[in-house]
Amino acid sequence: MGSGDFELIFDRVGHFGRSQIFLYFVCAFQNISCGIHYLASVFMTVTPQYVCKPPGNVSLVLFHQHIIWDLEDIWTLFSPGQEDHVALQLQDGSIWELLGCRMFRREDAVYLEYDYHGSLRDVPCSDGYVYDRSKWESTVVTEWNLVCHREWLAKLIQPVFMLGVLLGAVMLGYLSDRVGRRLILWCTSIGQLLFGIAVAFMFDYYSFMVTRFLLAMVASGYLVVMFVYVTEFIGMKARTWASIHVHSFFAIGIMVVALVGYLVRTWWLYQIVLSVVSVPFVLCNCMLPETPFWLLSQARYEEAQEVVDTMAKWNRVSSCKLSELMSLDLNGPVGNDLSKVKKHHIADLFRDRKIAIRTLSIWLTWFTGSLGFYMFSLNSVNLGGNEYLNLFLMGAVELPAYVFVCIGMDKVGRRNILTFSLMLSAVICGVIMGIPQDYHIWGVVAAMAGKFAIAAAFGLIYLYTAELYPTVVRTQAVGSGSMMCRVGSIIAPFYIYLKSIWIFMPQLLFGAVAFLSGGLTLMLPETLGKPLANTWEEAAKLESGNESSLGKLLPTTDTIALEKIDVINPRESGLCE
Repeated sequence: MGSGDFELIFDRVGHFGRSQIFLYFVCAFQNISCGIHYLASVFMTVTPQYVCKPPGNVSLVLFHQHIIWDLEDIWTLFSPGQEDHVALQLQDGSIWELLGCRMFRREDAVYLEYDYHGSLRDVPCSDGYVYDRSKWESTVVTEWNLVCHREWLAKLIQPVFMLGVLLGAVMLGYLSDRVGRRLILWCTSIGQLLFGIAVAFMFDYYSFMVTRFLLAMVASGYLVVMFVYVTEFIGMKARTWASIHVHSFFAIGIMVVALVGYLVRTWWLYQIVLSVVSVPFVLCNCMLPETPFWLLSQARYEEAQEVVDTMAKWNRVSSCKLSELMSLDLNGPVGNDLSKVKKHHIADLFRDRKIAIRTLSIWLTWFTGSLGFYMFSLNSVNLGGNEYLNLFLMGAVELPAYVFVCIGMDKVGRRNILTFSLMLSAVICGVIMGIPQDYHIWGVVAAMAGKFAIAAAFGLIYLYTAELYPTVVRTQAVGSGSMMCRVGSIIAPFYIYLKSIWIFMPQLLFGAVAFLSGGLTLMLPETLGKPLANTWEEAAKLESGNESSLGKLLPTTDTIALEKIDVINPRESGLCE
């Protein structure tokens, strides 16, 4: 039973009719919540300016030449990055100097003055910290004092979440093969709602991290299985555009994070609002049927027939009999006995020197795409100006990027678009490094251009990888690339922290990686207009452009489904945000 057999079903009931449109948008709109939770930490973990909290009631505060009565009012006098101390007098008459992570008592001071050259006694910040609450009433950082010697705990929040993304994709993808797509979609959709709200009510840092880890697993599981689900319901004629534009809903989720972050400035309330945004789509998930592909793979033919009949009814066309339409003996061994199928492993991706170079180049591109995607998104709040608008624009710029990919890849080729996007992102990183820091508008524009370029590469790499490898190892190639993609998303937050070494260190390192990836992509064969390869010999002919012996197969322009694979494996679907 090959993918061509399933295309016969779509030829009869419609490739993207009313039934598929409904299922697609219900699933895709719920993908907004994945984008929300993946990027929610951008504002949730904001570290405001802070100083040590003095051990007593304050009577007078002095900052340079400014006298203040309330310590909470000093933040209007601070400039970003300023590290000047605060001098103050307590009601018991003692005089203190406050810094971000240190506090000193002036031993011989008689009266309050800003500049003091006498003896100082170092005192630990045992009473906590005073935070600037002018922008955010509370964040995770202020809730549990994740500053100074505990700052590393705050830096672990996003990488640990991405580790949950990695494990969730593998585990829940496997379960969807065993128990079905519909059940996993329903469970992960509800899980995002419940775990998302539960995060807001965690009583300490560690329970917060565990709950967010579980949230990451279900969000990742939904993202992967949803992609497989909609792909198995959409015919070849609409599959390419539909699969690439699934990313657009993730981008809308990023825009929602920016909007809610602007309106809600308390982290736990912010988390609740973000979590309930997708409630209407959670309720719609109960209406989703199981995919006929999976039902047929489980020999549940009557249920598969019912789903196809319902699709035909919605699309206002005549239904078809699966037993008559498909080239399959439903009572024979062809469709059910997979024991004689040769197993292939990841080592097959390194079978010779040329294939090994191809695999390493593709892996690096997957890694680069994910690294750049999250680097530009997470760093948007550090660009100056309005950080909420910056993040919103970082999400909005993805929408035209995916349109650009869909049009460009069929005009000038997959390799050319991918190389152009990677090289452009590298060049833009160099441009960003040359923009003065006080020209924040130009910095935002350049960052948007970089996000556009890397989003275009990110949206194309799955399709291109599937076309570069033969049927026998195609899912291995896409699945391993997806794993490298998630490695990039785990490392991306640490890239942002490199700005403490040098402000442009993230752009410098990423630009070098993107340039290398673009250069290696030029060594890959073009797949535009060429049929999918079924054997290694056919895949090797891609290098020389010799298609004569490949036969007249379906063109790859609209072929996302993997040839001769009955059901797409969600563990290896390659969708990685």
